[in-house]
Amino acid sequence: GKLAKEAKMTQYFHSKGLSAEVLDYTANDYDWLLTKSVKGEDCVYSEYLANPERLCDTIACELRRLHETDYTDCPVMERTREYLATAEKNYQTENYDKSAFPDSFGYRSAEEAHQVLEAGKDALQDKVLLHGDYCLPNIILDNWKFSGFIDFDCSGVGDRHIDLFWGVWTLWFNLKTNKYRDRFLDAYGRDKIDESLLKVIAAAEVFG
Repeated sequence: GKLAKEAKMTQYFHSKGLSAEVLDYTANDYDWLLTKSVKGEDCVYSEYLANPERLCDTIACELRRLHETDYTDCPVMERTREYLATAEKNYQTENYDKSAFPDSFGYRSAEEAHQVLEAGKDALQDKVLLHGDYCLPNIILDNWKFSGFIDFDCSGVGDRHIDLFWGVWTLWFNLKTNKYRDRFLDAYGRDKIDESLLKVIAAAEVFG
C-alpha cells in the first residue's frame, strides 16, 4: 500500500491537467503503479540547466500557477498538519539528518531548530495545492513548455512556503549556487511570500 497515495494524487493532478493519467495501480506483495508517460524531459536535462535564468523563471511561474489551482476536491486537505506531525515525531525520535542540508540552515542543533519550528508553526496557515517535493527532477518540460509534474507522495493542500522552500533548495542543489534564490522568489511573486516562514520550513526540514 505504499504507493496508494501516490496513485490517488497522481490521478488528482491529472484531473487538473498537471500530470499523467494513472492506468493501473495494484497492491499485493508489491505495489505497482502504471501511468502514461509525461512528454519531455525533467528539469535537470542539460539544455535546461544550461540556461539557469530561464529555468529559474519557468519553475517559479509554474509554481505560482499550481498554487492558484482550485483545490476544493483534493483528497488530502491537511498536508501542513501531516507535515508538522512528521517533523515533531522525528524530533522526538532524534531523527536529525543534516546530510541533505550541510549547514543545517544555520541551526546549530536539533534543539535550536525545534525552538524555531515551535515558535513559528502556527503561522503556517496559507492553503494552496502543494506538490510537496518541488524539485527540478519532478518538473517535466517539453521544449521549455510545461508538460506535467511527477512524484506526489508529499502533495496535498497546505502552506505554499513548503513548495517555495523546495524551489529555492533545488536551484541551490542542482545549480551549485544560491545566486538564483531572490530571482526565483521575485518571479513567483513577493506579494504571497513571507520569508520568515521559509526559516520555519527549514527548521522542519532538518527533521526529515
